[in-house]
Amino acid sequence: MDPSSSQAPVEPLIISRREGEITRITLNRPRAINALNREMFLGLEKAITEAEGSAILLDGAGERGFCGGGDIKELAADRRSARSILAVEYRVDHLIATSPVPVVGFMDGVTMGGGIGLTGHAQHRVVTERSRLAMPEARIGIVPDVGGHLLLARAPGRLGELLAVTAGEMGAGDAIALGFADYFVPSGRLEALAVALAGGENPASACQRFSEPAPESTLTADRRWWDPIAEQALTDVKEAPRDAVMRLLAALDVASETASGFAKAAAESAAAIRGMCPTSVAVTLAQIARTRDAELDLPDVLADDLRVLGRLVVRDDFAEGVRAQVIDKDRNPRWSPATLEHLDPGEIAQVLHPDLGADEPPLDL
Repeated sequence: MDPSSSQAPVEPLIISRREGEITRITLNRPRAINALNREMFLGLEKAITEAEGSAILLDGAGERGFCGGGDIKELAADRRSARSILAVEYRVDHLIATSPVPVVGFMDGVTMGGGIGLTGHAQHRVVTERSRLAMPEARIGIVPDVGGHLLLARAPGRLGELLAVTAGEMGAGDAIALGFADYFVPSGRLEALAVALAGGENPASACQRFSEPAPESTLTADRRWWDPIAEQALTDVKEAPRDAVMRLLAALDVASETASGFAKAAAESAAAIRGMCPTSVAVTLAQIARTRDAELDLPDVLADDLRVLGRLVVRDDFAEGVRAQVIDKDRNPRWSPATLEHLDPGEIAQVLHPDLGADEPPLDL
């Protein structure tokens, strides 16, 4: 008897099937919170392109969350090939945003980084009481991508900058208030919503019918103290990112020493920013400003993402961030340079330079 015959069959990482009137696509890597690798991107590209019916339902297997982001171990293992993986990922994000079959994304549980790329641009975006959304890329030596700068730039006031440079998390109420989601549906109702969609109910009507008023956002209150500080500090962040970040930190330090009700929040934000990769903080603030000021659309932002991420993933900071967060898990990255004060403006300018190099093919959407 062949010993291999008794082994359970390997399940596909992307499960696509027809359920009534919809195509249901499930990320199926639950032990890794459905972290996205090249195989999954290619599977998603095929499944979305071939999808039929009245809607596409996009969800994730397991109890921990929809998607913890891209498989950064895969990217870090072969950084020279990372750009090609990112290009496929961004094509998938664009396919979802422009799909003629409307996409309903279930952002139940952890939904971060690449998970937001899949659902944050969908036509119907659902969060639950278990949702935890974030764009924490500055923690691993890169910057928010997958069109995240578009969502961050469109958030009320300067809350997008606050989230990006502190790797802040959003609950369901925050996600809706900041424009990352549309409907709050209790997790216990998700399957009933899926059944209604499979029965052919209009996606918008079905999502609305199963939704409830969202919990109150806690993040929006931070605008009272954060927006005036960020507005004043980040005036020339596109032209002089390092200087703008230094002004931001100086203003937060001053605010943390006052008797105001937000002194603690200012101190915590300053500490969080200082813990991020210095290069990532400067680059992402410049990118958010560019996206907002130039009123870029999703294809433009994804093209920017490939240009900038392609340059950041080959830097040692990315490998170090991955080591500290997911390999050794000591949470003690040794950035180069170690502090914002030591950032080289010329190096930041090279990362942000708008022209593609000879070895940087454009994003093909």
